[in-house]
Amino acid sequence: MTLLFKRKSKFDEQDLNSVLEACKLRNPQAQRCLIRHFAGYAKSVAVRYSANREEAEEIINDSFLKVFLNLKQYDVSFPFKSWFRKIIINTAISYHRKNLQWQLNTEELGDIDVADVNIDTISAITSEEILELIQGLPPAYRVVFTLFVVDGYSHKEIAGMLGIQEGTSKSNLRDARKKLQTMIKACHPDLYQLYNCPNKRSNGN
Repeated sequence: MTLLFKRKSKFDEQDLNSVLEACKLRNPQAQRCLIRHFAGYAKSVAVRYSANREEAEEIINDSFLKVFLNLKQYDVSFPFKSWFRKIIINTAISYHRKNLQWQLNTEELGDIDVADVNIDTISAITSEEILELIQGLPPAYRVVFTLFVVDGYSHKEIAGMLGIQEGTSKSNLRDARKKLQTMIKACHPDLYQLYNCPNKRSNGN
């Protein structure tokens, strides 16, 4: 068992079960092993709900702490990664609940220019750039957008998770999309002109 913790950062389902059992006993080597194995996955989830690296790291650290504190409640018949993902998402929501109003005053954001950005424009932007744009959204918009678009929750589920009305979830999603469209137009004017202006596109052919 000790050799597993020291030498393997990746392991199969049987190894994972052994590590989880050791984590239940508060074995520090097992805990470090689990962190090494799932740190990348945790980051891929947490970063979508965060405005910057510091926020993501805090969410990740709190998520692992909750895993270790609640591991005895984990049902081994349920995929661990799915269970861990729920913990990360709930931790991110709790993080933003501390000082966040889910219903934004639109006057705080100024006028939103609803730019029609087509799929060609978005496909020409790298995933890293898209992530940066999402991170640039106001927290209330970013969380609802990520829950709905990326993680596939319904507005009813989101409303229950955030303690808001379904209508608020829908309006935050709508405004998040509008804001993203405007940000894409501002950050990538050349792409916007290329793919969204027919005359520009035809002149280039």
